[in-house]
Amino acid sequence: MIPRLSRAVVLGAGTMGAQIACLLAGAGTRVSLLDLDTETAAKGLDRAARLKPSPLYLAADVERIRPGGFDELEAAVAGAGWLIEAVVEQPGPKRSLFERVDAALADRPAADWPLVSTNTSGLSITGLAEGRSAAFRAAFLGSHFFNPPRYGRLLELIPLASTDASRVAWLEAYGARHLGKGTVRAKDTPAFIANRLGVHGLLVALELAQELGLGVDEVDELTGPLIGRPRSATFRTLDLVGLDVAVAVADHCYADLADDPQRDRFRVPPVLRTLIERGALGEKAGAGFYRRERGEVLALDLQTLDYRPRRKLASPAVEAARLEADPGRRLAALAGSEDPAGRFVWGALAAGLSYAATVAGEIADDAETVDRAMRWGFGWEIGPFQTWDTLGPATVVGRLRDEGRPVPALAAAVAAGPGCFHGDGTSLRFADLAPVPVAEAPGHLDPAARRTAVPGLPSNAAASIVDLGEGVLGLDLHGKLNIIGTDSMLMMARAVELAGRAYDGLVVGTRAANFSAGANVALVLMAAEEGEWGELDAGVRRLQAIARAVRFSAVPVVVAPRGLTLGGGAELCLAATRTQPLAETYIGLVETGIGLIPAGGGSTAMARRVAERAAGPGPGEVVADAFGFFQETLTMIALARVSTSAAEGRAMGLLGAGDLVTADPDRQWADAAATVRHLAEAGHRPASERPIRVLGRRGLAAADALTYNQLAGRQMSEHDRKVVLALAGVMSGGDVAEGTPVAEQYLLDLEREAFLRLLGEPLTRARIRHTLKTGKPLRN
Repeated sequence: MIPRLSRAVVLGAGTMGAQIACLLAGAGTRVSLLDLDTETAAKGLDRAARLKPSPLYLAADVERIRPGGFDELEAAVAGAGWLIEAVVEQPGPKRSLFERVDAALADRPAADWPLVSTNTSGLSITGLAEGRSAAFRAAFLGSHFFNPPRYGRLLELIPLASTDASRVAWLEAYGARHLGKGTVRAKDTPAFIANRLGVHGLLVALELAQELGLGVDEVDELTGPLIGRPRSATFRTLDLVGLDVAVAVADHCYADLADDPQRDRFRVPPVLRTLIERGALGEKAGAGFYRRERGEVLALDLQTLDYRPRRKLASPAVEAARLEADPGRRLAALAGSEDPAGRFVWGALAAGLSYAATVAGEIADDAETVDRAMRWGFGWEIGPFQTWDTLGPATVVGRLRDEGRPVPALAAAVAAGPGCFHGDGTSLRFADLAPVPVAEAPGHLDPAARRTAVPGLPSNAAASIVDLGEGVLGLDLHGKLNIIGTDSMLMMARAVELAGRAYDGLVVGTRAANFSAGANVALVLMAAEEGEWGELDAGVRRLQAIARAVRFSAVPVVVAPRGLTLGGGAELCLAATRTQPLAETYIGLVETGIGLIPAGGGSTAMARRVAERAAGPGPGEVVADAFGFFQETLTMIALARVSTSAAEGRAMGLLGAGDLVTADPDRQWADAAATVRHLAEAGHRPASERPIRVLGRRGLAAADALTYNQLAGRQMSEHDRKVVLALAGVMSGGDVAEGTPVAEQYLLDLEREAFLRLLGEPLTRARIRHTLKTGKPLRN
């Protein structure tokens, strides 16, 4: 049965509690958020709702949260399916609340208890349950949400031996399906898995930086994408997490890990204490290891503790490594270099891999659990035991021995025995070094694994066509940021044609973090500056033709966006039969930001949606004035607004009102394929091309007046106004009477002509050049 949660109680409206309440509300749950009193809870919720990025998918989700005081606890838990405690990270207050919960539910049969969990980053779960009833202990476990709860993928579950196994399984399923979490089961040890290894690694990096004389910016260059870690790398991660939070975890580990062989690594260095004393807590305080000053990001000098301009790392080893695509060879090359960069990378790897192997059995049952915790919790591309396998356990153990470093017993045993921590679909169990199957999440569909199902389907550098099974074809986009160019357009056209001929439907999606950053504007700019207008015209026509092929396909086409879904990526969604967005989808028609308008069918699609909102059920029937919808849509595109979630994308009209949203990234392909299957079974009928009733001269006049006032108020430049008027000219259908029905092709021609005309403007090309160079818009 699919897990459901209609009501929940969150105890504590602080930073974590209020944001957890927001996450649950976004999943459709009604939440009682309790604190010392109703006013305190309401203030905590208000603070959370004002955060950027928002913990809410939609601002209206806050209506599902009711603030209250702890005096309501007994009444609130009566109707709840899950009670989450998230008060201050101290055992006393937590245990006091659990005593009250135990008493409030004492008369219930154990089977009728709600799930009870504590959100702690490392306190003993066993200690918090001490003295509680058997029913309480059966319902209780640790549930450590990573901060911020909406965006952090990892959810560590820490059950007791007494915790009912079905409750743990329920939370695993609910967390994945409805909250989009990657869940792992951790053992009840200080800081659990991810923070134990992650904070150890961050402190090692700081220690090595000071030892080798490297700056925080240089270390971040070494510990980011270069070695398969997130762009925030080391010191930017510390700033994002909060230096006070990281120090609290380190202090906790140092205090509670008396027998840890690397305990001293958790001793907080003076530089961190000094920054905290200064109030430089990181991003939330405006300064930490980095500080922004007059638009420039400055880096902390670890020797003087003053801020200085950032500098690039000068290292031949790093430059050579950037040319290596294989992560194993890249890491090996870096770790084998004798320059400071190489010594740093090897020092960090040696310490981190050794520590993971030393404490592995203490924190988790198997290698895959640890790797998932670090991938999901800290954004690593490959976890520590995958890294062991990439470099070769025997090779790493040999080097550790040669350098006189301690060799963990687990690593030595693996090097001498199985030779790796992961096999084909298996992971090493630490207790007996036995390979155990890696459980695949329910509903998981990996298009890469499906390539072998029907070999020989078309593929190129940008995308691959795959057979997803049950009559559904897939187009897996896998180019850099999935920029829409010649290769991807070719594969899209072939996928739509093949699906219509031999399959029941098509899914277009990606396994990357971002669906598409839009068209290749660098090539567009180059062609414009070389005067290749015929080729540009042909390119826009190709993109429009693909959108039409998707829209009028003989079989259902479901587009599955996730992450950034901009420009041409958004236009593909607008053309689809349905979309199956990930909850974290940030969609927008952003072309006006570079002085252009949507021309891959996007401007036309939005004009169609405006007309449809005003239309009645009968042919040609109009039941509402389209003007308000027109103005709202025009403003949204003119401002290049990007949704902050799939839910907001629907509210903006960029995703279908009836489209279902997937929370779990691992389920998205399967959900999209199921939607295709459902549409096909339900008797999909290709879309019919109907005339679009436009606002004509009324829309043009309104846009002219609006932009004139904004120009007069210095809210836009002359060129901004020219772009918005060009967009309005397309969406209103040009110089025609209000209510005139026009063909879609007429609007497509208008948008293509307007796009090319704006591209011919020097100011537009200057905007494109500036954005490509800086990543920021230019208002000229």
